[in-house]
Amino acid sequence: MNEELPPSLESATDNDRSKPRPFSRPVQFFAFGFGSGLSPWAPGTAGTLMAVPLYLLVSDLSLPMYSLFIAVMTLLGIWFCDVASRELGVHDHPGIVWDEFVGYWITLWALPATWTWIIAGFVVFRIFDIIKPWPIGPLDKKVKGGFGIMVDDIVAGILACITLHLARALM
Repeated sequence: MNEELPPSLESATDNDRSKPRPFSRPVQFFAFGFGSGLSPWAPGTAGTLMAVPLYLLVSDLSLPMYSLFIAVMTLLGIWFCDVASRELGVHDHPGIVWDEFVGYWITLWALPATWTWIIAGFVVFRIFDIIKPWPIGPLDKKVKGGFGIMVDDIVAGILACITLHLARALM
């Protein structure tokens, strides 16, 4: 995970490094959610919105395959977020939204792929991600690196998933 900075960023000033360039390298492109993290308004929400069409592409997978998809995307996300944040010189830059993608996909684990659940998942995940109730808030503040960027959204996704499964059971 300790990848050297590319030559173009080695001599960059701190001000230059904090400017996102998500189309300059594939890892930045993914970390910035295909550019959705560049939204000037609520980049986390924009990133979650971008995760919806990708969810639709994988929603027909069997539960074991969907679970594997989430696991692989989580591991890749830890690496994407770690490298992107180091290149930018900023821990958890607001434009890094791959963590929102994974958190949203976790939210919808084992739920029907209908628009009702897709929208409910979006709303419930965003609430947990924005409010950051325990243990999300402390994890967000204390854990560093790529895993630190990802872990609060992973837990928000798990809590949102549990909430939606409880709601479904009560219906």
